[in-house]
Amino acid sequence: MNILLFLLLFPAAMSLVFAILPANTFRNALVRISCLLIAAGSVYAAFVFNGQGYQSFKVEFPHIDMIFFGGEMLLSLFLLYKCIGIKKHEWYIPALIIVQAGIMAYCEMSGAVPEVDNALYIDNLSIIMALIIGIIGSVICYYAISYMRDYHHHNPQMKDRQRSFFFILFFFLSAMFGVVFSNNLVWLYLFWEITTLSSFILIGYPKTEEATRNAYRALGLNLLGGLGFAGGILYLVKFCPEHTVDLARVIASGPGLMLIPVVLISFAGVAKSAQMPFSSWLLGAMVAPTPVSALLHSSTMVKAGIFIIIKFAPVLSGTWAGYFLALIGAVTFLMTSIIAVTQSNAKRVLAYSTIANLGLIVACAGIGTYETLWAAVLLTIFHAVSKGLLFLGVGSIEHKIGSRDIEDMDGLIVNRPGLAVVMLIGILGMFLAPFGMLISKWMCLEAFVSSSIFGLPTGVLIAMILAFGSAPTLFFWAKWMGKIVSVPAGLAKGEGRVPGDEWTALVVLAVATVATAALFPVISWVSVEPYIVSLYHQTVSLSQGNTIIMSILLALMILLPLSFLAYPKKTKLVPRYLGGANVGDKGEFLGAMGVVQQATMRNYYLAGFFSEKKLTIASVLVTICLIVTMFAVVKL
Repeated sequence: MNILLFLLLFPAAMSLVFAILPANTFRNALVRISCLLIAAGSVYAAFVFNGQGYQSFKVEFPHIDMIFFGGEMLLSLFLLYKCIGIKKHEWYIPALIIVQAGIMAYCEMSGAVPEVDNALYIDNLSIIMALIIGIIGSVICYYAISYMRDYHHHNPQMKDRQRSFFFILFFFLSAMFGVVFSNNLVWLYLFWEITTLSSFILIGYPKTEEATRNAYRALGLNLLGGLGFAGGILYLVKFCPEHTVDLARVIASGPGLMLIPVVLISFAGVAKSAQMPFSSWLLGAMVAPTPVSALLHSSTMVKAGIFIIIKFAPVLSGTWAGYFLALIGAVTFLMTSIIAVTQSNAKRVLAYSTIANLGLIVACAGIGTYETLWAAVLLTIFHAVSKGLLFLGVGSIEHKIGSRDIEDMDGLIVNRPGLAVVMLIGILGMFLAPFGMLISKWMCLEAFVSSSIFGLPTGVLIAMILAFGSAPTLFFWAKWMGKIVSVPAGLAKGEGRVPGDEWTALVVLAVATVATAALFPVISWVSVEPYIVSLYHQTVSLSQGNTIIMSILLALMILLPLSFLAYPKKTKLVPRYLGGANVGDKGEFLGAMGVVQQATMRNYYLAGFFSEKKLTIASVLVTICLIVTMFAVVKL
């Protein structure tokens, strides 16, 4: 249990240190050392506990439950204090804070909350999540050292508040470890709300009006989800015959007694993972510095949402509530994949693709069969690694070319070959890697088609949505790759080097992306399959044909980006040949009416066919109806 306590307490302790130390060489060195220790601790925990099955631990500390209750009330008071800056139309935010605090105070003060003998636990899923948080989260914090220095250099009008920035980053990691190790749902709730608070502060870091409003939107929407979590705890301690807040007992009790609280808490997971209709908070988070975007999207905030839904998948399996939860994820996957096609801002493409991938994972967990849960866990792993790499890559590119627009990334393969290669690896990891595009989606399709409730083939609709939603993902990733590897004539050589901390983080995540793809069968066999077997007593086995296909895709994933590094540095770049219409050697041609025009290449974004606003409104309306239906059918 000591390693679990280390992962819970060490990041929190270091966050307090960073809140005191000014920006200097010593603090930067301490951040690097802390990142290495947290990553090493998560690897050590995996080494010690992997293959041991579910293990729980008793925490013996005087009045520990009252300390957590005090923490909940202090958190609520602090959030109410921060509401001083709200607008009139944001009145619902303090109202949600007061209602949630009232629910938890009522539960605690009435003496209704039962004790949990073993408040901490670890199993294969929490090991996987701990590795994601410990390794990817630490890499992002490491990257932030030099990124934040450049960030303030490019934004001199902005007050440097890096002490609070690193304080929140590490406190965030501590809370996430609490989410994945807590067997006491009341404890888990506090850690859950700490991530809400942390994201609120991080999104609002720039202190611009846009950042502030987006931060309050993220706070409000996540508090709405948190209300569902508090409602689930209230039901468990006041109305459920089982009368428990022990996570393991809730899962083991099955849907008969536990479906109502599980659906309430899963609703919180829907909000936290930015599913429609809650997706706007994640899109608004793009105003924050890139490490924040990466941390929220890849290893922490959104992963908390899908983690809790995956945990409850055995309870949701075979129920109408689980089916409508899966539909929420499926609709989110389809609509946000289409909207991503219309975006040229790289961070918005990443944001929409994140929401889409999380929707696919929610759909898998909602169906809750052993095949879909296997796919959900693997998609979670690969999404965390690849998306973390892509966000950090975009941050470095933005600092070097002054833009995050995909159309401005022409010639990156010549101008910034190192950054281009890591971006290609990240993109290939999202749509070419074995379980990013092929194996898991194939498994999902097969499982969806064969799934049923009371003999009705309910999964066919979800399978159709998945099939149509997969096509746009290929489109927006491929056209981004095309801009990176295109080489326009007259391209100026890039200036300035990427800082060492940023390069270290990018290389680590690039290697991790390739390694995860290469070791996919091993990861499945060692970590994922034992977890699935413990729940369903059966699991997915990969055929030899699947292994061969994965090997071919892995070779492409490695060779394609590396092949561009062999591009001859002294190659002469000449203008495109335009069928005899060229004018001079500057890429110009003779157009209609004898007018000289510049030859340019741009992607199709199809904004005239797919309106972001109209698709968003339609998606929000549909998913609200699905959420209402999910609660309405919870007893069926």
